[in-house]
This record gives sequence, C-alpha cells and structure tokens, in this order.
Amino acid sequence: MWVQKNRANRATNAGRSALGRRSFLVAAAGTASALFSKSRTAAAIEPASAVGLDPARTTAHAGLLALEGGTPVRATKLAANYPGPLYYDDEEKAELMEVLERRAPFRWYGIGPKGGEPSKCNDFEKELAEHQQTRYALAVTSGTMALSTAMAGLGVGPGDEVILPAWTWYSCYNAIVAAGATPVFAEIDDSMDIDPDDLERRITPRTKVIMAVHIAGEPAEMDTILKIARQHRLKVLEDCAQSAGASYHGKRVGSIGDCGIYSFQECKTITAGEGGAVITNDPIIFERAARFHDLGQLRKGHRAMLGETPHFPQLLGGQFRMSEFTGAVLRAQLRKLDRILADFRDKADRVTKGIQDLPGIQFRKSNDPAGAVGSAVYFRAAGKAQRDHFIRALEAENVPAMTMEGSVILPVVPYVQQKQNPNLDANWPSFSSPEAKALQYGPSCCPRTLAIYDRYVGVPMDPKYSDQDVADIIAAVRKVYSAMIS
Repeated sequence: MWVQKNRANRATNAGRSALGRRSFLVAAAGTASALFSKSRTAAAIEPASAVGLDPARTTAHAGLLALEGGTPVRATKLAANYPGPLYYDDEEKAELMEVLERRAPFRWYGIGPKGGEPSKCNDFEKELAEHQQTRYALAVTSGTMALSTAMAGLGVGPGDEVILPAWTWYSCYNAIVAAGATPVFAEIDDSMDIDPDDLERRITPRTKVIMAVHIAGEPAEMDTILKIARQHRLKVLEDCAQSAGASYHGKRVGSIGDCGIYSFQECKTITAGEGGAVITNDPIIFERAARFHDLGQLRKGHRAMLGETPHFPQLLGGQFRMSEFTGAVLRAQLRKLDRILADFRDKADRVTKGIQDLPGIQFRKSNDPAGAVGSAVYFRAAGKAQRDHFIRALEAENVPAMTMEGSVILPVVPYVQQKQNPNLDANWPSFSSPEAKALQYGPSCCPRTLAIYDRYVGVPMDPKYSDQDVADIIAAVRKVYSAMIS
C-alpha cells in the first residue's frame, strides 16, 4: 500500500490561492519532542474548519523556515521506507530454505528429495483465511490479478457495470474493462475513500458490483456501502491492496463484503516483492476464482478448502498461480503483520497527538480510527498553492511530505478518458452499448475528487521511525504551520 511514496504525481501540482486568518501563537518548535506520547489515541479527532495559511508570510516566533534560509529541523533528510522488507529476518530465510532444499518451487508438485509435497502456498492460504476471518483464501501472482480473479469469481462480464472510486489505482479500472464490464466512477469524500452519498446515484439496472477500495490504509465506510448494496441486490468487492491488516469496527477489511483482494507488492504492508490474494466466505465465488486462476481446474488442495462437492466443471481460465518461493516469504510476513500495524499506528498516533492542538487543523476523515493502518498523517490546506508550499517547506526542513499519493484520479487519465480497451477495438463490450457510449469521463465526472486532491498535505510514516524521528516530524509541522498562518 505504500505506493503513495511514489513522487510521480508531484509534477501535476500547480498554484492556488490561500485562506487568511491568524489566531494564535504556537510554542517554540524546539519543544515539540515533549508534545508526543507513545500511548495510542483512543478517540477520533473531530474535523475542524481549515485554518488559513499564508505561503508568503513567516513569523519570528516560529523560526525562519529552512525554505527561506533558516536552519532545518533535521540536519539530514528523513525518509519513509517500504514496511515489509524492514522486518525481513531469519524467519523468511528459513521458509525459503525449505523450498530450496525440497527442490519444489511449484505449488502443486516437485521432485521432492526430502519427501513431502510442496506446502508453502497451501499453508499461506489457510493462515491468511484464518487471520482475515474468512472461510477461503486464494493465493495469486499479484494484486492486479487478484482483482481480475475476483471479477471472475463474482461473475462480472459484458453488460455489467462496476462502480469504483474516482481516486484509486489503474488496476481497478483495468480489471473491470478486461472482464468486458463498464467502469462507473463515484466521488470520494474526505476519507479519500468512495463517498457513499455519491455512490447510490451511480447505480443503474446494469450495476452488478460496488468496488469499495480501502485507500492508503483507511477503511471505507462499509456499513453504509453494504446497506446500499443490499437494498439494490449488488455484490461488494473490497480492494484492500493498500490496507492489508486494517479493520472496520472489529472486522478485517476484505472479510466484510462478498469478497476481498490484497496485494503483496514491494510497497504494501507485507511483501514478497509481488503476490496477491482473494478472500471470501462464499463457496461459489471461491470455486469460480480458484478455477479462473488455474486454467479452469480445481486442484486437490482447493477441493479440500472448498469442503463440498464442486459446483462447476472445468472452465476457461488463466494461469495466475503463486510460486512456493512467494508463498514462503508471505507466510513469514503474515506472522509479522500485526506487529507492523502496531508500529505504524504508534508512530501515526504520536505525530497526530503532537500537532492536534494547532488551531483549526483538520485531519483526513477516518471511518474507524482504531482500524486504520497509520501509513501516513494527512491534514488539510486551502488549496493547491497552499498545499504545495507546505510540502516544499516541510521537505526543506528535511521531513518527508507529499500530496495524496498511492493512487490516481482515473477519470482524467488520458487512456481512461478515451475509453481505451486491451484491443483498442471500438466493439469491445465495455463501451459498445449506448449507455456506455453516453457515459462521461473526464474532470466533469469527479469535480469533488479533484478538489479534495488539491487540499491535502501528507506526511508518510515509517513503522521503524525512532523517537527522535517522530519528534522531528512534529517539530517541523509545528514550525511550518505556525510560520504560514496569517
């Protein structure tokens, strides 16, 4: 989920006017290290109206910004790293060595000089299902192929519409179009997840699935989404690629809707470099998905997991099986997932507590503060110019800062706006119907998403940040915030 560290979207930032009001004197930035606590913040921080920040103004009591020639809070640059590899140790090594010694890297069979069948992927699936509180789990090659596999499991195809948030990753759109279905975009709200209030008006008689994407560690508002889905007899697919381990009111994300997917790519919560998974409690969805990912077959291990008579004969399918090497690393990583989440949340909570008294500061909306991953702390500015100036100022203090990252505003991406498909064929079923041809993409279909994107400043977290790193982040945010208030 940590693709938000990609700075590729930075080039799109441009100017916008700032708000203006000044209401307080903050304490000297140098005392910031005393302002954070290691205890977990118990309650949600209520949003307040955004304070006016003036990019052109500094105040003596705040200290001269490094951006304007002052001394940076840190002497060296702080960087947020991808979490999973930070926790690699002898556990991953031992799991990999078992695969090497057995000489059985393929999940279903091998030459096995030490005896026994390959087991890493089978065990990973069982352990993932147990950890995520579901009946079934299916290991695949990537999060992208997990989405395509889930589409097959849900029976999505030509003539169907799938509603997804305007702010999410390319794979979400691509998987829908690859299935021959039509993507329909809904706005996001200040949680950066799909806005349930906008979702319902996008439903048509052709809608089959709602894709609830848990963006950048924050669970979507699943109670309302599920209520809408049940009223309209729709399926719910949870995309948990950026939020593995997160929960919503005590339930693991991915286990709440009809099925869920995960990504284990390099920058996600846990990783083997690549990999993905589909989870569900529905035997029909599981069997379809298992067959689709393995040439339409249902192998012995998945027959056992199904636990009942198969419902389908061999079907058409692809080949997205996970290797034993990937399964081995992910078994070890899964055992560390809760520790990684605890470390993330500790850092995010201390940073939040250390800056929450800044007047008018408004944090990203949280649908479940206790369940979020804590991979970044986001707060609002008035618009692009203010946001960009704040980011530049924090980076000059040698503290990392970013726009909303890890996803893209899909309706304005050229190939999406042009309704391209894999074959560049005007007859591709996703866009061949009169309704699909009339569907408008581009900025006009997501103005609120574009406005939200312009407003947020993010500080990425690293689960291995030291106490001093956390103190420096707090000091830098307080210094820049106070200097920019007018």
